[in-house]
Amino acid sequence: MIVEDVSLKERFLGVRKKTVDICSRLSPEDHVVQPVEEVSPPKWHLGHTTWFFETFLLKNHLSGYEIYHDQFSFLFNSYYESVGERVIRTNRGNITRPGVEEVLNYRKHVDQAMSQLLDGGLSDDLITLLELGIQHEQQHQELLIYDIKYILGHNPTFPAYLEEKSKADGEVSPIGFMTIEEGVYSIGHQGPGFSFDNELGRHKVYLHGYEIMDRLVTNGEFLEFIEAGGYSYFRHWLSEGWEWVNQNEIKAPEYWHKVNGEWMMYSLRGGLKPLDLHAPVTHISYFEADAYAKWKGLRLPTEFEWEVACAKYGEISRASNFVETEQFETKSAEGKNNQLYGDVWEWTSSAYLPYPFYEAPEGAVGEYNGKFMVNQMVLKGGSCATQRVHIRNTYRNFFHPHLRWMFSGLRLAKNTKTT
Repeated sequence: MIVEDVSLKERFLGVRKKTVDICSRLSPEDHVVQPVEEVSPPKWHLGHTTWFFETFLLKNHLSGYEIYHDQFSFLFNSYYESVGERVIRTNRGNITRPGVEEVLNYRKHVDQAMSQLLDGGLSDDLITLLELGIQHEQQHQELLIYDIKYILGHNPTFPAYLEEKSKADGEVSPIGFMTIEEGVYSIGHQGPGFSFDNELGRHKVYLHGYEIMDRLVTNGEFLEFIEAGGYSYFRHWLSEGWEWVNQNEIKAPEYWHKVNGEWMMYSLRGGLKPLDLHAPVTHISYFEADAYAKWKGLRLPTEFEWEVACAKYGEISRASNFVETEQFETKSAEGKNNQLYGDVWEWTSSAYLPYPFYEAPEGAVGEYNGKFMVNQMVLKGGSCATQRVHIRNTYRNFFHPHLRWMFSGLRLAKNTKTT
C-alpha cells in the first residue's frame, strides 16, 4: 500500500528545523564541548539525527541516493552494533572536524533527499520507520537541552542560554495526597497512536491501596533535607548511593551553588540566580530522591502506581510547562495542576525491565530500547524540556540511578492504612 502524506512531510521538516533552532543560540565553540561522558556535543546531535534518516530510510529506499560522506556513519552512529563501527561515546568531543557548517550542510543534503522520498509516497512500513525517526529526533531535542545546560552551567561565567523570563512568584499549596484503591490495573500502551516498543506488552498488575502526592517536592522542601544533614547521614542512603555521595562530594542537587551564604541555581533562563524555593526540585539522582523519601518516612511510587494515578488524576490540558513555553526551568503548581505532566521527569522505584509479552523489533531498530533494560530506573511524566506532543502516561524514560543532568525530580507515595 502506498500512502501520500503531505502533512507528514511538513511535520518531518518542522521537526528537523526545530533541532537547528535549538542550536542557533550557541557559538561554534559551544557545539563541540563534552565536559562529561553523558553529555554529547550539540554538533554530534545535529549529525546523529541526520545519520538516522540517511541510514534507515534513504540508503535502502531512495533510488540513486548518494551517501554524503563515507566517514559520517562512523562519526555519528550512536550504539547500533548491527550498522557498523562507531566513535565511542566518551570520544564524541574529539570530533572537531567536520565543523558545524559542514554538519549543517549534511542536514540540508539529507533533508532534500528525504523530501524527494516523501514526495514519491511511502509504504505503511516506511511510514512507521519515518515516525520512529521523528520521535527519535524529538528525544534528541530534549537531550540537546540537557547537554546545553550542562555545557553552559559548568562554564565559569554561567552564561545564560536565554534572557530571564519575567514571571510572578509562585506559591506552594500544602501537601495533599491522591488516593488509589486496591485492585488490578492494566499497564502499558494500547490502541492507536505512536508508542515506543518498551511501552508495549500491555498487562495487568495488582496494586495495594496507596496514596501519592498531589504535587511535586519543592526546592524549599529539599533544602530542609540538606539543612537537616541529609547528605551526611548514611542511614538515608542506599549503599551504592552513599558511596556515590562520598566519592563525588555531593552536597546538593546539580546546578545549586552557595554564594555568600545564599543558595543560587543555574538556569538556562537568566544564568545564575537565587533559588526559587517554591519551584519543584530538579536535577537530582535516583539516589537523592530515594534518600529524601526515606528521610520523610515515605517512599517513591512504582512506575505502575504512577501510571495508574496519572490515568485517574492527570490531565495534560492542565499542564503548562513543556518545552514550547521556553521556560527551561520548573514552576510552582498553578491552580489544579498536579504536575503529573511536564516540569520534571519523576523518579520511580521501578527498575527498567521489559513488560510481559515484550518483543524487540527485527533489525537494527530492535536495538533502540531492549538492550538497555538493565541497571536503570524508570522515570515518568515528561519535563520542561519535553515536547507536549511527545508525552503520555505510558511513556517510560530511563536513566542510571546516579545521573542528574536531565530534568529529574520526585513526588512521594505511601501505603493506605488498613484496619
